[in-house]
Amino acid sequence: QAQLAESGGGLVQAGGSLRLSCAASGRTFSRLSMGWFRQAPGKDREFVASISWRGGSTNYVDSVKGRFTISRDNAKNTVYLQMDCLKPEDTAVYYCAAGSSMVPRDYWGQGTQVTVSS
Repeated sequence: QAQLAESGGGLVQAGGSLRLSCAASGRTFSRLSMGWFRQAPGKDREFVASISWRGGSTNYVDSVKGRFTISRDNAKNTVYLQMDCLKPEDTAVYYCAAGSSMVPRDYWGQGTQVTVSS
């Protein structure tokens, strides 16, 4: 059974940084796009970033461009989200996802909380 497990969330002050990790297991994810979504209280889940299976193509939502960086290590079946210059509006539960498109939705993790204090 395919599983995605996020880690690295926490509480940080505005302007700080966090690095999220997502470890995949149960199948080989190296040929799938992987990405991150987030859901703030009372809001819909939104796309944040994605990366192609070879890592050569990335997409970001406009609000995080220049601040977040997605990367992957296929040998470790892991995808990362480096988040810098964090803002209070980045506060949300962050979900890892994998799938066949650059907005991957086929597999989901359980989520990790990111809280940015002002």
